This record gives sequence, C-alpha cells and structure tokens, in this order.
Amino acid sequence: MDFIPAINIKDIIDILIVSYVIYKLILLVRGTRAIQLLKGIFVVVLTWAISTWFKLNTLQWMMNQMFTFGVLAVIIIFQPELRRALEQLGRGTLFSRTTTEEDQEINRRIGEVIKAVNYLARRKIGALIVFERETGLNDYIESGISIESHISSELLINIFIPNTPLHDGAVMLRKNQLMAAGCYLPLSENPFISKELGTRHRAAIGMSEVSDAICIIVSEETGQVSLAMNGHVIRDIKEESLLSKLFEELKSTTKAKEKKRSIWKWRRR
Repeated sequence: MDFIPAINIKDIIDILIVSYVIYKLILLVRGTRAIQLLKGIFVVVLTWAISTWFKLNTLQWMMNQMFTFGVLAVIIIFQPELRRALEQLGRGTLFSRTTTEEDQEINRRIGEVIKAVNYLARRKIGALIVFERETGLNDYIESGISIESHISSELLINIFIPNTPLHDGAVMLRKNQLMAAGCYLPLSENPFISKELGTRHRAAIGMSEVSDAICIIVSEETGQVSLAMNGHVIRDIKEESLLSKLFEELKSTTKAKEKKRSIWKWRRR
C-alpha cells in the first residue's frame, strides 16, 4: 500500500492563507505596469527551468546570476507597488474593501454624471440616464448600442449631443460602466402623469415602475433636471438634493448586495 501523507488542519489553513495573500497581491498590481514585469519574471523562471531540465550549463549559469541580483532589482522596480501595499497594510485595507473606498467609488460615478447633467441642462440638451440597481436590465441594455466603457462626463455629453447617432434613447449605467446608449425603455401608462411631461419623462417613470432603477432626465424644452424612481418623478430637482439622493440610494444598493452575498455564503455552509 502506497504511503499517503497525512494533511492536518494546520496545513490546510496555511495553504489557504498563502493562496489568499497571493490573490490579493495579484489584485493589487492588476491594471498597473507591474503586470508586464511579472510576465517578464515568469519568462526568466521558465527559461531557468528549461536550462536545468536539459542541463544547459551556460544558460543555467546566466539565470543563476540573474536570480542573485534579481531580488534587489525587483525591489527597485516594484518600489511604488510595494510602498502602496505597505501603506494599505498599515491602514488595514490590503485584505478588505473599506467603506471609504466604496464611498469614493460611488462619489466618482455620481460626480461624472452630475457634471454631464449640468452641462446638458445649461444648454437644454435632452438626456435620459438610467442607473441599474438590483433588478437586472439586460433586456433594455440589449435594445441599444453596446459601449461597455468607464463612466465619464465627456462620453455622456457626446452621446446626447443632438443629431448624433446615439442621442435618442437612454444611457444605461451598471456600477462603474456605461453599458449601452440609445436604449428603448417602456413608457408609463399611468393616466395621472402630467401632460406637460414628454416621452423621456414617461420612459423614465415607466422604467422605475418595472424595476428599482434610478433615472435622471434632462428636459430639452426647459433644461430642468428630474429624478424618477419607484414610479414617481421629482421635477426640477436641485443639484444638492440630486447628489444626496443618488448617493443615498446607490449606497443602500451596495449594502443590500453585500448582505445578500453574506446570506448566500451562510446558506452554502
């Protein structure tokens, strides 16, 4: 009978901790120039392994020399990333996503939208912007032109400029992404809606009736900004009120999703 090494709880915990640390370090350098450097290090290690396997002495000697001085080189090259990791470790944010980071992310998203809305409102350029929340809006996203870009005020402004291909319809936002433009939304059939409200407002109200989405409307007739949610519309909403309402609702959505994830994890145990 072959000998099977016993694995105790301590070994399993050790492996899990190391795996988690490696995972968080990968997230830390993702999207930075460090990724390309890591690919270079991987090529060097692979070359060393090949030279060792095939006993290529000269190449193996070169790789060994590179490893000897490579530690110092890595420290110098990765100095910005290492400093950032140590700073996050000191703040206790390396292994967890803090509330402050989430708030900053939501603020950045809202800030870009508000900047675009203010520009469009001053020039009486009609616009309809939809924030997706917990209810999925894929059916409506697929009715428009896929973009899947980071949210920026410049992009939003260009989309709604009159006589451009995408200026009609709604823009759909999902978290930090602008998913699609020129999307078609369901019109509200509520008979009590004011006759002064046009198609954009009816579409925004209709969207808020069939989902928990938040819709911002800019009137091309008056330049007024309105907010539609839960089947109701707040007309001519002021910037301060719009900011606070968006932050409050998007923040509560984030908390609700985190709560659902924790409940799901608990049920799977």
